Amino acid sequence: MTHDHDLVLRPTAAQTRAALNPPAGRTGGDLVVETLSGLGATTVFGLPGQHALGMFDALRRSDLRYVGLRVENNAGFAADAYGRITGEAAPLLLSTGPGALMSLAALQEAAAASAPVLAIGSQVPVAGLGGGRHGYLHELRDQQASFRDVVKSVHTVRTQSQIPSAIAAAWKSALTAPHGPVWVEIPEDVLRAQTRLPVVTAMDATPDEVVPRPELTAVAADLLAKAARPVIVAGGGVVRSDASGKLRALAERIAAPVVTTFGGKGAFPWTHPLSLQSWLEDRHTTDFLEDADVLLVVGSGLGELSSNYHTFAPRGRVIQIEADAGKLEANHPALGIHADARLALQAILETVDVREDAEAPERVRALLARIADRLAAQDLGLEQRVVAAVREALPDRAPSFWDMTILAYWAWSAFDARRANTMHSAQGSGGLGYAFPAALGAAVADPTTPVLAVSGDGGAMYSIAELATAKQYGLDVTWLIVDDGGYGILREYMTDAFGEATGTELSRPDFVALAGSFGVPATLTSPDTLAEDLSEALATPGPSVVVLPALLRMFEPTHL
Repeated sequence: MTHDHDLVLRPTAAQTRAALNPPAGRTGGDLVVETLSGLGATTVFGLPGQHALGMFDALRRSDLRYVGLRVENNAGFAADAYGRITGEAAPLLLSTGPGALMSLAALQEAAAASAPVLAIGSQVPVAGLGGGRHGYLHELRDQQASFRDVVKSVHTVRTQSQIPSAIAAAWKSALTAPHGPVWVEIPEDVLRAQTRLPVVTAMDATPDEVVPRPELTAVAADLLAKAARPVIVAGGGVVRSDASGKLRALAERIAAPVVTTFGGKGAFPWTHPLSLQSWLEDRHTTDFLEDADVLLVVGSGLGELSSNYHTFAPRGRVIQIEADAGKLEANHPALGIHADARLALQAILETVDVREDAEAPERVRALLARIADRLAAQDLGLEQRVVAAVREALPDRAPSFWDMTILAYWAWSAFDARRANTMHSAQGSGGLGYAFPAALGAAVADPTTPVLAVSGDGGAMYSIAELATAKQYGLDVTWLIVDDGGYGILREYMTDAFGEATGTELSRPDFVALAGSFGVPATLTSPDTLAEDLSEALATPGPSVVVLPALLRMFEPTHL
């Protein structure tokens, strides 16, 4: 009797000859790039360094496209965006020590946002591993320990024969829900040494599916069908699992209003009669969610921002669908369903009964009217005009990337993303400098559409060097820099909390002249001309910069 697991694919005669007579001049670095190609990678990001040169030398013998950025952290952000846009694992090639450590903030954001990044770093020679102090350049006592608390999994290579298996295991880990960054490290001498191992061919690294338990989805379907006031919170997991269609089908079947988290922007149509939009930092929305007798939370951990800074206290039954088991019931007791959002929503759709509720759209309209009235009382016309101008200028299918700046904080709540997987920010980890390098990664992923990056002047200085990258590769990214002379959101926070701000005021360059020095066209705009100037920049191929001097204010918080 033959079992499937007993079957082994036998090589052809030609494959056997090729394996027995591999090309000369190959190294461990070739095994890396061959494995990546065998897994389906087409593009790699990174920055060369002394210990990683074996990988970079091998790139010239491969068909992989290399996109090099000027700072490792920015290369990580670019890979993060490439992973978000394509759903593929984005290889990120790094050097040892400082080069590796510079990527940590980007990998933290990838972990928080479930972006699949395959970081491959070099290491000191094998003789230097094990924690001894040998004095190698870039030496750390335990390099992988710096990554273990940030990434999904860590994979260490000590011999060339381990390279394909380690990278394949990391690839599978990165693409198993929840997606995330992984770390592989390979010693310098393993990368540079000649190899007689055969050329790596196609690799099998199929990610595992996180399938819901049927008894739990059956209970969820019953609770939702019988609920008097069901509400759905749609998080980033809906976007990552491409489950927007199933979310809409379920919401319409049970007549449930839907609010999207800041990471779930675009998961549900903004103007749908059941759309609560994304006003999670508003007490009216918090009250509405608390009033639900059954609250379905899909692809969200109901963390700090999604819970209006942990002021949300549900009174009804909570159902939570989450691929990250660590987030299940982390903040609120729930019927926890550990599953990919798409698979769980499909299972519920197959069994849930239709629920009629003609009053649900009116409750939604009333809530949005209360939010609008609250904003109207705060003299925030400038801020709303700027958000509207960006929305007017940006094509529907064009992705946008937002830094940690006041305009982005507005956009989380007020911006209509129009499509899933088109609006991205660093709100997962909250680090500065994300927008522009991430937008470059998105432009590499899909060169058929322009890409928008939005930064403040403070955040822009984190990634200003990448103007050179944008110019070098001719990437179609328009960078909107809102210049308010400092760290604007921190200025507001400190003034509100302490009466005055410290350390928030910044000397900054003439961004228009600086962009011009890189050969990148730039425009100085105003709130009145922003929509026109931004539209023109987005319609012009290649990189461009639009600078908006403006002092924007946040709407008043409701969680204090």
